[in-house]
Amino acid sequence: MAPSFEWWSKEVHKGTPVVVKMENPNWSMVELEGPTDDDLFIGESLDSPDHRRHRRRNKNAKQLTWVLLLKAHRAAGCLASIAAAAMSLSSAVRRRVSSGRTDADLEDEGSLGGREKENPNVKSRFYSCIKVFLWLSVVLLGFEVAAYFKGWHFGVSSGLELQKYLLDSPLVVKGVFDWIYARWVMIRVEYLAPPLQFLANVCIVLFLIQSIDRLVLCLGCFWIKFKKIKPELNQDALADPESGLGGFFPMVLVQIPMCNEKEVYQQSIAAVCNLDWPKSNFLIQVLDDSDDPVTQLLIKEEVHKWQQEGANIVYRHRVIRDGYKAGNLKSAMNCSYVKDYEFVAIFDADFQPTPDFLKRTVPYFKDNDEIGLVQARWSFVNKDENLLTRLQNINLTFHFEVEQQVNGIFINFFGFNGTAGVWRIKALEDSGGWLERTTVEDMDIAVRAHLKGWKFIFLNDVECQCELPESYEAYRKQQHRWHSGPMQLFRLCLPTIIKAKISTWKKFNLIFLFFLLRKLILPFYSFTLFCIILPMTMFVPEAELPAWVVCYIPATMSFLNILPAPKAFPFIVPYLLFENTMSVTKFNAMVSGLFQLGSAYEWVVTKKSGRSSEGDLMALVEKEPKGHHKGSSAPDLDEIKEELRQQEQKARKASRKKKHNRIYMKELSLAFLLLTASARSLLSAQGIHFYFLLFQGISFLLVGLDLIGEQVE
Repeated sequence: MAPSFEWWSKEVHKGTPVVVKMENPNWSMVELEGPTDDDLFIGESLDSPDHRRHRRRNKNAKQLTWVLLLKAHRAAGCLASIAAAAMSLSSAVRRRVSSGRTDADLEDEGSLGGREKENPNVKSRFYSCIKVFLWLSVVLLGFEVAAYFKGWHFGVSSGLELQKYLLDSPLVVKGVFDWIYARWVMIRVEYLAPPLQFLANVCIVLFLIQSIDRLVLCLGCFWIKFKKIKPELNQDALADPESGLGGFFPMVLVQIPMCNEKEVYQQSIAAVCNLDWPKSNFLIQVLDDSDDPVTQLLIKEEVHKWQQEGANIVYRHRVIRDGYKAGNLKSAMNCSYVKDYEFVAIFDADFQPTPDFLKRTVPYFKDNDEIGLVQARWSFVNKDENLLTRLQNINLTFHFEVEQQVNGIFINFFGFNGTAGVWRIKALEDSGGWLERTTVEDMDIAVRAHLKGWKFIFLNDVECQCELPESYEAYRKQQHRWHSGPMQLFRLCLPTIIKAKISTWKKFNLIFLFFLLRKLILPFYSFTLFCIILPMTMFVPEAELPAWVVCYIPATMSFLNILPAPKAFPFIVPYLLFENTMSVTKFNAMVSGLFQLGSAYEWVVTKKSGRSSEGDLMALVEKEPKGHHKGSSAPDLDEIKEELRQQEQKARKASRKKKHNRIYMKELSLAFLLLTASARSLLSAQGIHFYFLLFQGISFLLVGLDLIGEQVE
């Protein structure tokens, strides 16, 4: 309990007592004591009217004094806590900067072999443009502040009229600085504001078009839920759960492509081997493209273990590993025994299908020869791991539940997600098979199959668990590939789409909605409007962005995005800010893919942590084969495990000395640009613009210092 002080000490003192609780035990109560009423009225009667009247006035003054002292104490405590938090944050930032290395200093890790390094001149071009805007904004801020203190005060509404008045009245201008600033105002009005306002208006129009598209998708999702619309399923294809007879059990090939993913290979192989399907009717291919000998041997031993348990599983490793994942899948489809199978299910190395996955997806193909793909949605075992995974979950939940479900129901087309889907092998062959021409082979095969007339089904109620990237570096590389690949594909597919013998509506949907609006326009206006044009309008106030563009429409769109994941509503503001922050990476990737820059062909395997849900772990423990250590390969396995253990110990020791936190220079430069613009907005009293720029700048600062996602010890 905090100490309390009672300033009435005699029985004759009556009235309302005031108790002041001091939260700081280092403050002495004796220092706060003052003279009593009796001390001030020595020799006078305590019952005299003057004494009572003066005592009441003195008591009220003392009560007010104590209240003011209490408020002052609380204010001091608040300031002390804020100062301590600021010191702690600044200390963390200093440690991060001192121990960090910039993204330009670090070699890209985890990529497959055979990739050429990007030209440093091309790589730094985008960063150089951002630096030009940053330094220009700093110079202009100093210029505007100096002008402000010289009496050049501009409001949001009267700024243009005041500037024109000054230009028309040269006698008002006094001194060299005033003359220079008047010329600068003239340049702003006549040369800078018109093109900037035009570009802003173009971005606003694109923003509104994309917002309408987002709204239409949400209305479509609402209609699907309201009418309870689901893909049609032939009931004869379902097996009898009691007798186990009947049903639809065609030959299914299951493929697990992987590359140096020793954290997750056991989970995925075990999950696929436990699929509830007649063993004679499906074959598992483990397509290992690992270049690490230890990982290769571990995966091969895992496959051998399940072969001894009776699973119909084979191990494949390519000697010439060209074409990344597409080349791996293409090589596997060239096996002679593939002709005996009708369907192929694909699962990436971190995906864990439930045992009934095939029974819930394959029946949709029965008596429906137009169906080429059945796609299941993803669910995430680590969606609540940190803020980064929570924000990713919002994005992907909207993508599956709204975008893909609506497109699957109404137009039978969406982009294949590359995993957790079942293809009709005839559709793959009819579409030309897997091609290595882009880094989005899944979208490539989906577009070509759609042009051939094949239809897709999306099952929102069938989920397959997987992992989300937990570090910003892994997420950043993943998003770069996901946004550069579609632009590569658009350049290659545009002539084919125009010449294709499909309806005009399908061509419009592919060219404008699928590629241009959702893959090109979205990252373009998001970066240009909120990261470049908005800060520039602070220094060129003649070009304005309305408050509804800066605040209300983005907030509404974020609200719509977060509707499919209602538990994430507390993160709506971080989500809005983080999406604008990621626009830097997405815009850079879009430009790289559109103009075929070096980074467009970069393929980096997303880092996995090997997380699994508790239920999956229990299932694997119950179904773990017994006695596999007694096989003929046991000595090799022990040797491999010992070598792996030694490597992990060495890596753990080395990480204490060699691990560095990443510092992203593009994000940091944009952070200072936005914060500089927010300071300039104070001069013209633009409230909403100031708060948006301030918080967006802080968001860029946190991401630039790698303070989001998985933290490095």
